[in-house]
Amino acid sequence: MPRKTGRNTKGRIVAAAWKLFYEQGYDNTTVEDIVFASETSKGSFYHYFSGKDDLLGSLSMIFDEKYEELRATLPEAMPAAQKLITLSHELFAMIDNSVSIELLARLLSAQLVTHGEKHLLDRSRTYFKLLNQVIRCGQERGELRDDMTVNEIVKAYAMFERALMYDWCLSGGEYALSKYADQMIPIFLAGFKK
Repeated sequence: MPRKTGRNTKGRIVAAAWKLFYEQGYDNTTVEDIVFASETSKGSFYHYFSGKDDLLGSLSMIFDEKYEELRATLPEAMPAAQKLITLSHELFAMIDNSVSIELLARLLSAQLVTHGEKHLLDRSRTYFKLLNQVIRCGQERGELRDDMTVNEIVKAYAMFERALMYDWCLSGGEYALSKYADQMIPIFLAGFKK
């Protein structure tokens, strides 16, 4: 039971922080703001995070929570490529509506210079597990090419999604990320269909 409480506390801190980062900006949000909004304590905050910068890597947790939510909504019979298109659309729509360009750019740049854990590449994330499941199923059904391994396709797909996010940040969000992905991901996936 304490493990679940700990996960809930960490999750509340992360959710409150990212909401505040979006509403107030990263630089204008203090640890005290996060503690207050998450209804936790400074001790709890510092138990999970060394400081505000440490929260940047937690955006992958927010993404994974979204993927967990979406997993339950995907019909089993839906073709693999359509599942991937749906997943990217929903995640990118969430980014359009609740993650600022500044924050996403900070996350991407932090991942480039970190010597520690690269959260976006962590293969134990829900994101990678779900991609593996969808692509494996697509290969088993004969929808996706099988001359490449599941891991090779997952790596290429994840790289393409990161490229879309990176370009969106570089472009200053001059277009809706979800709408652009809706156009580009089917073109990308065409190369993996049988």
